[in-house]
Amino acid sequence: MPIYNEEALLDELFSRMLRVFNSIENDFGLECEWVLVNDGSRDRSLEMMKAKASTDARVAIIDLSRNFGHQPAIQAGIEYASGDAVVIMDGDLQDPPELIPDLIRSWKAGNKVVVAQRRSRAERGIKGMLFGLFHAMLARLSDMKMETGSGVFGLLDRRAVNDLLKLRERNRFLPGLRTWVGYEQANVLYDREERAAGKPKQSFSRLVRYGFDAIFSFSFKPLRAIWALGFIVSAFSFLYALFLVIMRILNINVVSGFTTPTVAILLLGGVQLISVGILGEYLGRIYDEVKQRPHYIINEVIRRKNAN
Repeated sequence: MPIYNEEALLDELFSRMLRVFNSIENDFGLECEWVLVNDGSRDRSLEMMKAKASTDARVAIIDLSRNFGHQPAIQAGIEYASGDAVVIMDGDLQDPPELIPDLIRSWKAGNKVVVAQRRSRAERGIKGMLFGLFHAMLARLSDMKMETGSGVFGLLDRRAVNDLLKLRERNRFLPGLRTWVGYEQANVLYDREERAAGKPKQSFSRLVRYGFDAIFSFSFKPLRAIWALGFIVSAFSFLYALFLVIMRILNINVVSGFTTPTVAILLLGGVQLISVGILGEYLGRIYDEVKQRPHYIINEVIRRKNAN
């Protein structure tokens, strides 16, 4: 669970999560471990998490050296987690912890991957419309069929986790990677809630970047669209040139001298800029991969000393 400046809701988060842990231990006879990843919080979040870890051996804290972002923080937690099954979720309580037992039941029924799929979400207005538009676009653009309407919330069997950890790409889109590893998969429906407290930490620009990671990591269709667009523009230009030749042969003057070349230049310039921008998105991701920097840097791992 990544945590970034969530002091306003941590008390409620601790209360609800530990109640769920007690229920899991009693109902399923399973041992629980809670890996909290402090992603460079600047408020009292780390202090509050340390206090909880000092009293509960089930709680472990990975303190990153700075804010690396949502996906690297999740990667750090997955790499540290040692369970036979790993549940991934956000720490804003929009994903209800009370759903975890349902994920475990599906896992114990034989499913290696259990996705918590949103039946509805709390976001309304323009933001809700943009989320819906993104998932619809992803479903059409992706070269691989994946669940839409779901986020990171879900459960992975240890075997699926180990395979996921082999995927070392930097620009990560966990729902896509989770689908890519395969295995028996099931969905558990839930209604996504409002934040328990505080403000969303993902800015619009970060959400756009995350959306680009999803599309460009799992689709070559934008590149194919450039080819198709270039073909269409070339065909249109050829037909228009043929039209002008015919008009000249017929001695009909239809060229005004300004509008036609201006429109053609602007059209071709716009197509070229869009094409270069799409190529740049792919090249930028290649550059990130070539640098081979680590996903994150750990400042400290905090856990009660008598924990196993």
